[in-house]
Order: sequence, then C-alpha cells, then structure tokens
Amino acid sequence: MARLKNALRGHFVQKYTPGQEEPGTEWLELAKYISTIGDDTQEETEDTAFYDGDGTPETDVVSVAGAYTPEGSFDPEDPAQALIANMKYKTGDGRKIWHKVVSADGKKEWVGRATVSAIVAGAGDASAYEDFSCNIRFDSLPKETDLSGE
Repeated sequence: MARLKNALRGHFVQKYTPGQEEPGTEWLELAKYISTIGDDTQEETEDTAFYDGDGTPETDVVSVAGAYTPEGSFDPEDPAQALIANMKYKTGDGRKIWHKVVSADGKKEWVGRATVSAIVAGAGDASAYEDFSCNIRFDSLPKETDLSGE
C-alpha cells in the first residue's frame, strides 16, 4: 500500500451565492503558505443495548460533520485566503462557501456547501509572518465522486 504526502490532497473553495444549488466550475486552491490542514470532523453517537443481545450497548454514529482547519501564513493577495479573510466580519450566509476536497491519490473528491468560522487573517508575534487559519465545516454530508474511472 502506498503512503501519500498530505500536500497531494487538494482543498478548494469558491464563493457561495444564497439559493445556489450547485457550485460553479471555478475553484480557488487553498494551498499557498498553508503549512498544515487538520481534520476537525465531529461525530455524534448513541449507545443502545437491546434485549436480543447480551446487554452490551451498541454504538451507532448518528451524524458526521466533516471539517478541516487550514493553518499557515496570511497572504492577502492569494484569492482563496482573501475570499475567507473577507468573511471575517460577516454572519449567516456571509460565512458560506463551496468546499471541495480531492484525495491525495486523485481518485475521489467530496464537494459541498460549508460554513467558515474561527477566521484568523493577520495575527501573531511581531517578528513573525501574519497567521492565517479557519475552520471549514461541511453543512451536510458532501457529495462523493469517484474520479478513478474504474
């Protein structure tokens, strides 16, 4: 089994317009000066024991909220970072984007509307480059597409 570098996984964003059902074709890659992207996915579970078992609770995953947390240095001229930075003082639909994740092997992608929160676009020590970070959480399960052609 091959091990793949995280840098091969693609994260792309684009502006969301309220009422828009599908994203457009023009994506902005969120990569320049991004040094790490964490997986901040949250799952909710329920434990239930049944009489047809031995009383040991079974765990069911009842919801999944996929999320990523890119971090790095802020470049206000990078289109993807600028799109997110310009949302900092917005609420509601002003924090919505389309998010696309392409697997490191290029065989699958996940696309969906997402909400951006915890935006940092310019902060840090005086002697350091400005920080950039945010949380991008899918609003529902993203649409998975097989790109392998198999």
